[in-house]
Amino acid sequence: MEIVTGKNPSMALDKIDRQILGHLQENAKFDMQQLSALLHMTKTPIYKRIVALEQAGYISKYVALLDRKKVGFPLLVFCAVSLNIQNADYIAKFNEQVKLIDEIVECYLTGGVFDFILKVIVSDLEAYNNFASNKLATIPNVGKIQSSFVLTEVKSSTAIPF
Repeated sequence: MEIVTGKNPSMALDKIDRQILGHLQENAKFDMQQLSALLHMTKTPIYKRIVALEQAGYISKYVALLDRKKVGFPLLVFCAVSLNIQNADYIAKFNEQVKLIDEIVECYLTGGVFDFILKVIVSDLEAYNNFASNKLATIPNVGKIQSSFVLTEVKSSTAIPF
């Protein structure tokens, strides 16, 4: 079965493409020789497929995933935010402000009780209090903030399952 997604809908993912993407999600530093051994193929067709996957937008970038605790950000908080006024202008202004705040590593516009869900990383409760009071709460039109502190990270993955 072929899966058609991404920027180029005319490019369908076949079994080999999905295997390549799966391996690269596991370790983006796999070189062509390693992928060749894993997939039982020669390097050239694998390289061409990766280039095509990049050009079609299936692979948007390569990054190093850091251990947030080891680099000084052990506290993970999810903030649910409601705006006082929910219209396109106020949502756009909120989006612009959120992008400027380093502690916010993910932000989602949601439907339901709250308008946004934020994923926030900080060093400790004092740093979170400073963030919430001096950064998040000062964004115009923020009406309500509800924070949930992560006690145990049960599962965290960046991989998209195939």
